Order: sequence, then C-alpha cells, then structure tokens
Amino acid sequence: MSGAADIGLWGVPLAILGGAIRVSTPFLFVSLGECLTERSGRINLGLEGTLVFGAMTGYAVAYESGSAWIGVAAAAVAGMGFGALHGWICKFRGVNDIAIGIAMMLLGMGLAFFFGKPYIQPIAPDLPSISFGWWAATEQVRAALQINVLFLAGLGIALAMTWMFRATRIGLTIRVVGDSTDAARAMGLNPNAVRLLSTAAGGALAGVGGAYLSLYYPGSWNEGISSGQGLMAVALVIFARWQPMNCFWAALLFGGAGALGPALQSVGVTQGYYLFFAAPYVLTLGLLIATSSPNKAMEGAPGELSLTK
Repeated sequence: MSGAADIGLWGVPLAILGGAIRVSTPFLFVSLGECLTERSGRINLGLEGTLVFGAMTGYAVAYESGSAWIGVAAAAVAGMGFGALHGWICKFRGVNDIAIGIAMMLLGMGLAFFFGKPYIQPIAPDLPSISFGWWAATEQVRAALQINVLFLAGLGIALAMTWMFRATRIGLTIRVVGDSTDAARAMGLNPNAVRLLSTAAGGALAGVGGAYLSLYYPGSWNEGISSGQGLMAVALVIFARWQPMNCFWAALLFGGAGALGPALQSVGVTQGYYLFFAAPYVLTLGLLIATSSPNKAMEGAPGELSLTK
C-alpha cells in the first residue's frame, strides 16, 4: 500500500501497462496461431486445449530437463502435433472443422490434466525477462517494466507474419487457399497440404503461449491455468480483422483488461476487486456483439472460413 502511494497516481496506468504486457503474451501467441490458421481457410477452436497441453508439456519438460527453453521447444512441438492432427482430420470430406476443434480442445485438456498431475507441486525453472526499468529508483516501476523475452518474440513474429502475407510467395499461397479452394487448385496448389501446415504452425504458436503461462506468468502448472484464453483468442482474431499486427494490439487490449484488477488493488482499491477479473470476458462479449453486424462482421475474412458460409 505504501509502495503504491510512493509511485503516485500515475502508478495505475503504469501497473496496467506492465500487467498488459505480462497478461497479453499468451493472447498474442494464440491469436497469431489462429490468425495463420484462419487465413488458410480453417477455424481451430481446439487451441484452448492446445494452450493447456502446451502449458503442461512445457512445465514438465522444463522441470525434467532443468531448462525453460527446452520446455518452450517441447510445448511448440506438442502444439504442432495437435495442429497437425486437427488439420489431417479436417481434410476428409464432410468433416466440420468447428466440431473437430471442440473435440481437440477436450482432448488436449483431458490429456493435460491426466499427465500433468505429478507436476502440480514441483517447481520448474522460469523463463528469463529483460529489465526496461533499470533507470528507475522505485522498485514498483522496475517490476512493471520487466519484459519477458517471449513478448518481444511475439512482436517479432507479428511483424514477420505481416510481411509474409504481403510480400512473399508463402503468404500469397496461404491467402489464395484461404480465399478460394477452387482458385488454389486451378493454380496447381494443394489446399489440404497448405491448411495442414498452417494449422500445425498455428498449433505450435499456441503451445508456446501455453509454455509462457506455466513458465513465467503466473509461472506454475495447474489445471485452471488457461481461463479460456484460447477461446477468447478466436474473438480477438475476428476483432483484429485477420491482420497479425492488429492481433498484437488487440492482445495488449485484452491484456490490459486482465491487468485492471491487480492494478487497482496495487493502489488500495479493494472493493469489488474480484469483479475486475471478469473484464476480459466482458470485453470478449462486447467485441462479439460489436462485430456481429451482418454488413461488417466478416469484413476481411478469408472466403473459405466456415463462418462465411
């Protein structure tokens, strides 16, 4: 309480900024993964399960190996496996990608809960962070400006994906497949292969987002670690209009909503404190309502998405 008072009134926006960066990182990775998947013309609602399974895998492997980065790599491989399985099943005629996504979500969460039981108590190594508050004399400022390496990596991936979609053959291929299967086949492309690879890559990104949850913030493994972030990322991608850099800004917005409660508590606002934890869910509901206009909801959406048919 006294530490918060020492910061002054500007402590609230500073705490929200620092919290937004910490909370937004899983949103960022999952939304970038979903953006890549949806740009190829497929929806993957199973990323919630991939996120949870990635969190468990990353934590378990980091604990067993003694290296947080090996844990992140293992989470990415696990996420890629889930994405590849989803993509392989969806290539069969008559299979609904939304239904398969829900099944994969349940599978990922079930496997994570089953295999993760022995790792609830053990302590795994944490991911490193970079201090951008070295110049500040106040401990609260330095803590707020501790930026995890994965957040910077997520920003780099968002920039790289933006460039890829605009200026590379790979990006053009994904866009063509996502907009029209017939046009892609006329160009000699294999839509199933492109969607399989895109879904696998999207799953890998979601797995990394899960590893961030268990290895940095909150930095432990438990069965309720995700809190629906994988599902909220789908709404985030729609809000971002399927643009990677918009996903970055939208993730910060969601992260700021999630950091609102702790920021207010840090300056002594405790009445109704737990209600502020609902802010991300209220924001998700509001964004879905705001983007539900029949004229604007699908603006910028790939033509082959199930949502557009």
